[in-house]
Amino acid sequence: MNVSIIGAGVSGLSAGCYLQMNGFETVIYERQANYGGLCSSWRKGDYTFESGFQWLLGSGPSNPFYHLWSELFDMKSITFITHQVRMDIEVLHNRDIHGDKIFHLYTNLDTLRNYLVDNSPEDQAVIDKLIRSMRKIQGLEIPPMIKKLPELLPLTEKMKYVKYLPLLWFMQRLQKETNFTFAAKLKSKFLSEAFQLLFDGEELPLMIITMPLAYNDMLAAGYPVGGAGKFVGRLRDKYLSLGGRILYNSPVKEITHQGDTVSGIKLENGDHVVSDVVLSSADWHVTVFGMLEGKFVNKTIKQLGNDQKLKVYYSVFLVNLGVNRTFEEASHFLRFPLDNALVSPDGTSYSRLEAHFYNYDPTLAPEGKTVVSVSFYTSKADYWISLRECDRALYNQKKSGFAEEIIDCLEKKFGRIRDYIEEVDVATPATLLRYTNSRKGSAQGWLPGKNLLARSPVGFKLPGLKNFYYASHWNIPGGGLPVAVKSARDVTQIICRDFGQKFEVK
Repeated sequence: MNVSIIGAGVSGLSAGCYLQMNGFETVIYERQANYGGLCSSWRKGDYTFESGFQWLLGSGPSNPFYHLWSELFDMKSITFITHQVRMDIEVLHNRDIHGDKIFHLYTNLDTLRNYLVDNSPEDQAVIDKLIRSMRKIQGLEIPPMIKKLPELLPLTEKMKYVKYLPLLWFMQRLQKETNFTFAAKLKSKFLSEAFQLLFDGEELPLMIITMPLAYNDMLAAGYPVGGAGKFVGRLRDKYLSLGGRILYNSPVKEITHQGDTVSGIKLENGDHVVSDVVLSSADWHVTVFGMLEGKFVNKTIKQLGNDQKLKVYYSVFLVNLGVNRTFEEASHFLRFPLDNALVSPDGTSYSRLEAHFYNYDPTLAPEGKTVVSVSFYTSKADYWISLRECDRALYNQKKSGFAEEIIDCLEKKFGRIRDYIEEVDVATPATLLRYTNSRKGSAQGWLPGKNLLARSPVGFKLPGLKNFYYASHWNIPGGGLPVAVKSARDVTQIICRDFGQKFEVK
């Protein structure tokens, strides 16, 4: 039985591996000349630039996602780095007990606890409660649903999930704490300001940072040396070794069907491909309302399509620099305030900047040189997308001008940068849209709501359409690589069930 897979991102490649393992013949159709999608690297001169890959949940065996990645390739073939400090945050108004304005978010929980208590002994009870919550995360027994979909289990097996209700209740309580509510409990003005700035001034569930920290401490949320290129390259190699094929520069225009049953795909060059099954790992909106013309929808899907049920995740303005010097004295990841607000051409005002120095990965730049990356989230992707479509010259002028302003900020903060720059690479939301087809240049699919544990409204199928399946980071709000690989594994289990085949990992 043959399966046409749309998209050679992490989900498409992972699903291709699992399907090949289970006897399906697959071909991946990729619209670009390379694989990886939003998780990719590219070369410019002597430098390799990243799309933003900084850490991977499941880099070590203490996290269950490690075992999912290990089903697809040898995780021991990749070296992971766990930084002693996840990020440094320079606060604006207060100082620590040593007169320093830099807050260090340590990845070792004992070190973090001692650092916080040393700065504010009067907050010890609140701090210890925070650390205990992360220790409890480490000790939680992860339900087997990460490997087996509950809907595929018999009733007797589903009943066993009752024992995980305490886990659910704990996570529900945990997600109600935000960085702002936690900061309000602290007597230390320095620590309070730092926690408010964890997400650049946004109020978000604290669990977004405490969950990875818990696994950082267990060496299970590290950065892969070689970046996205090496990591996703392992997936690609595995898929090809299993007999799969990737056709690059092959954008899909239409998913064809006869009545209520999928019959194949039609490429933009006019070629028709007959398929027993079509699995899309492309952008959700493009798939449902473009390739299928919105013919197979219900009320929920219409609401998703109109951004009424969920909002699209922010896009990014990304500046990567190849700099002919090292930055041994700099934090690898620093967020700091600007003297004057930096206003993007799209109208977004930024009072802070984050600089990422990839000096810890020797594969990205020659010896003595460094990749420096700066990114800004924006909810105004339409500005950049429309400007590029309507006035390419003005678009290039605006993005280059904003990049120059960012470089000025780096020069003022760190010095000896502008004259040492050898390569500049600028990506806007229009760039993300062009290379990934991700709606509005979204960096991670849907923006998660207040309830991080809410059931996702995005399914693996569409109503009224047979032999069609969907799997990507759009399946669960928040997206990311864990969602990508899990959705690929889950959808393969469903396909195997639908066609009377036992799911196996070989």
